[in-house]
Amino acid sequence: MKSRPTWTLGFILGVILLRLRGTLAGNEMYAKMFSSQQHPSDPCYDEDRPRRCIPDFVNAAFGAAVEASSTCGNSGRTKYCDVIEQPGGSTGIGPCHICDDSTPRRRFPASYLTDLNNPSNVTCWRSEPLVTSQSFSAPPDNVTLTLSLGKKYELTYVSLQFCPKAAKPDSIAIYKSMDYGKTWQPFQFYSSQCRRVYGRPNRATITKANEQEARCTDSHRYTGGDSLGPVGRIAFSTLEGRPSASDFDNSPVLQDWVTATDVPAVTVSTPTTSTLASNLGTGTLAHHYAVSDFAVGGRCKCNGHAARCIPGKDGELACECRHNTAGRDCEMCRPFHFDRPWARATARDANECKAVAKQKLPLNFLGQPKLANSSLVATTNMPQVAETVASPKLPTNSSST
Repeated sequence: MKSRPTWTLGFILGVILLRLRGTLAGNEMYAKMFSSQQHPSDPCYDEDRPRRCIPDFVNAAFGAAVEASSTCGNSGRTKYCDVIEQPGGSTGIGPCHICDDSTPRRRFPASYLTDLNNPSNVTCWRSEPLVTSQSFSAPPDNVTLTLSLGKKYELTYVSLQFCPKAAKPDSIAIYKSMDYGKTWQPFQFYSSQCRRVYGRPNRATITKANEQEARCTDSHRYTGGDSLGPVGRIAFSTLEGRPSASDFDNSPVLQDWVTATDVPAVTVSTPTTSTLASNLGTGTLAHHYAVSDFAVGGRCKCNGHAARCIPGKDGELACECRHNTAGRDCEMCRPFHFDRPWARATARDANECKAVAKQKLPLNFLGQPKLANSSLVATTNMPQVAETVASPKLPTNSSST
């Protein structure tokens, strides 16, 4: 009988030890959960470890402002005519219409280029009718559409969807700017006469030595009809054919190549042997351009240090920087966080900026860290290897959204 209290006491002690062990394990688990919530649901951190993060892929052109050098109806009532396809592949004139910017159902503003692209309710921007000489010695007539993104983006593609029953240009030049329109760099050329119009060979091969060189191609002729065909689309993939595309993280040249703040597309009508019923006289023909969608696919440029871009106090879009980085594109380290040089985040290393140890900071005579006249922010040293070209000249009668 004396053994029973001993057994009971041992049982109670065992239960207490088990509960104590469970409590300690629970506390440890709670501590881990708490530490992981220092960055709750933040894509830039894996629990407490920094990792590369990037904003969502978007159509950066959606809702953005587009400036058009020519818009039908901006100067008053204007007549334009459809271009129709005839048997045998030739083109002719169809019904004519009136465009008038003061009448809602007859307006074709540049804002239609970046509105919601609804196939069941296509909206088109239209240029003023153009009169083109049939002489090969005559200068080309240009229409320019300039898209302003409002911030640096890393672009994957640029596309233009042409509307039916309108002329499709034989030659198109796409440029880009990385400094909000101060300088321009060629991005891509399309033409059936690359050498004559742009001075470049057709479908040239890109090598590592010239990865920032714009190519010229006649591929658009086979994806939407001939130069005056009824409909078509061009789609430029920024990394297609670039040898270092598979190692993009480690290619500052291509990172620079895909970066843009503004994207102008210049349509050029070159002389054609097609005959239109809209012939206005000897050696001339009239036509107009119409585009339903100007799309630019890409991501807000944050160098791998932000998962989204948000409007700042000034209303301008900026990266919501993590990893102790700063700047509109997270292109530098925060003050007092330059214990390692700034670097773009990669899949292997987030390259988080590190706080400077107190003993490394210069002190004033009071023993406090110096703030004035000290370079405490590390900035990027991204190479600017691409040549820039003068801004394409825009006609004075421009209209914008």
